[in-house]
Amino acid sequence: MTGAAYVTGRVSTPAGDVPRVPARLTWRDRLGTVMVRWAMGRMEYTVEPGLYAVGSPTSDSPVLVSANYKLSFDHLRGNLGGLDAWILVLDTKGINVWCAAGKGTFGTDEIVRRVASTRLAEVVTGRRLIIPQLGAPGVSAHEVTRQTRFGVVYGPVRAADIGEFLRAGMKATAEMRRVRFGLVDRAVLIPVELVTGFKLILGVAAVMVLLGGFVRWGYSVDRASASAPTVAALVLAAFLFPVILVPLLLPWLPGRAFAAKGAWLGVATALGLYAAARAGMVHSGGRLELYGWMTGGTALASFVAMNFTGASTYTSLSGVYAEMKRAIPVQVALTVVAAVLWLAGRLTAA
Repeated sequence: MTGAAYVTGRVSTPAGDVPRVPARLTWRDRLGTVMVRWAMGRMEYTVEPGLYAVGSPTSDSPVLVSANYKLSFDHLRGNLGGLDAWILVLDTKGINVWCAAGKGTFGTDEIVRRVASTRLAEVVTGRRLIIPQLGAPGVSAHEVTRQTRFGVVYGPVRAADIGEFLRAGMKATAEMRRVRFGLVDRAVLIPVELVTGFKLILGVAAVMVLLGGFVRWGYSVDRASASAPTVAALVLAAFLFPVILVPLLLPWLPGRAFAAKGAWLGVATALGLYAAARAGMVHSGGRLELYGWMTGGTALASFVAMNFTGASTYTSLSGVYAEMKRAIPVQVALTVVAAVLWLAGRLTAA
């Protein structure tokens, strides 16, 4: 979003006019938040990098650094009610602060460039930049100071604490430094994972419905049609269970790695499917086919859980890469085994 709907005026400075943005979010801002949470227009949900004013800032007002992902920008300004401040928005390519710090777009070089391009030294007399704590991995404070003559102060983890932080003379309490990933933080990740993965899983379901028609003597459309509802339902359930339950149950799932946490959930789901099949509540074919469903569901749950590593503060970027390197080969192997068992079960039951 590069339009100026969020700009309500201008503030005159020695470096030129600076756009003014309100601390109060509008219904359009809130609608945009809902839409991006459901993966609608996610990659275009940005603001123009540069300097912005909130309230009526002066040359003595604090400078807060943020990303040009509009959700991050809105979250910051939405917590600045009653304050006069400057917001220096970096070009993070539409990525939030924490992820951009790991990818290098929220970092030293971009801060240096943005301080120069906005002529910030002509706008403020205070020589301090308040960097969000989650942006710290990408920032070399001493290098920023050497190149810009602006000192770096690391602000609180959450924008909701910024007012108290400023009133305390830019001193953060231990609670402000604590990284939390509570139930609400985890739950808001569910919609985007649902939307981004749903098309793929529908394709998988369609392929498996078609494959379900193979029999020893050829292909049976009637058999594919008859088993289609069960096959589609099991595929969708194998996807929906981990997408919804992994973030909700994350602290209580065994293991440290996300792939392991998902695998444990997959095992529990597989055992539930086994019990339901044995009780006649679910018709999943013969024993081999059932084992295929159980193995494939475990692999899928592990993979889906691993997707959440990039959306949480539980792991570092290097930790994410290390986990993927270990987990993906195992997930692929389990998927192959599941496919063999499932197809063998379909053919031998014919």
